[in-house]
Amino acid sequence: MKYVCLFVCCLLGLSGWAQTPIDKSPNGTATLISPYYFGPNAFEVPEMLDGRVHRELRAELAGDYFKGYRGDHTADARLKLNIPLWTERANLSVWMPVMEWYHNSDDNMATCRVPDERKADARRGHLSGDVYVSVDMQLLREKRFRPDWVMRAALRTASGGEFYHARYYDGPGYFFDTSLAKSFALGHNRQWEHRLRLALSTGFLCWQTDNGRQNDAVQYGVLLKWENRRFSLSETLAGYSGWENGCRNGGAEAHDRPMVLGTDFQYHIRKFDIVARYQYGLRDYPYHQVRIGLAYRWDILKKK
Repeated sequence: MKYVCLFVCCLLGLSGWAQTPIDKSPNGTATLISPYYFGPNAFEVPEMLDGRVHRELRAELAGDYFKGYRGDHTADARLKLNIPLWTERANLSVWMPVMEWYHNSDDNMATCRVPDERKADARRGHLSGDVYVSVDMQLLREKRFRPDWVMRAALRTASGGEFYHARYYDGPGYFFDTSLAKSFALGHNRQWEHRLRLALSTGFLCWQTDNGRQNDAVQYGVLLKWENRRFSLSETLAGYSGWENGCRNGGAEAHDRPMVLGTDFQYHIRKFDIVARYQYGLRDYPYHQVRIGLAYRWDILKKK
């Protein structure tokens, strides 16, 4: 675990490298750098952990389609890796939209305040996105009266571009969260034992908004999952609430309190996982999201 702690410290050190190109704003003024005014991958609500870490090396390739409430459309190809860190109790997770293709509507560009001289270039395009890196640690494992408990420390890089096209923030961010989860058996046939799993999550999330300022947010989530050895189906309500929401800038609100409702399905076939997701933005995240993907798992720790 000492290597895991050292890696977490390195993540914190890296989070201050990048700077955004916009000017400073007074501390009482909202910057409008928030999920409501940028693309769907700018700083999405982090997918909630269900109280467990991955014990196998897992690679997932998926495709997303986002339909914006203001008429914009985005599609991406996404890659995610979960790598065990010498033990079943910790893994390194890396994920990013490898390539994003977008089509901006006039309504969306007006709401996001894309400058007039940039609207022609901002109407459509493609680019790669931010890279996320996290360390997920299993602090407790579930027993009869004890829940699963995990903690996660994550860094978001500033590798995504096109700030003035309202796609990515061009600034770093990070979050820490923790989740508790407990499973409840619904049947007695162990070969096809069905379980109902409840997980609760909370944490701290922030992102840089300009030179010297950042927006801090409280992170939260609740997950309900039905699972057996072949498939799982879960429903998640999650989000985060930033401090700038009450500020004003030219009469506009920061809209930095995204909340989403997501449905996830996984079907396991030997070492493969077929994944599907639908997510609906309830607040400050104006997108429908549909995801289809395929994952493969390797037992690199050689569990018995």
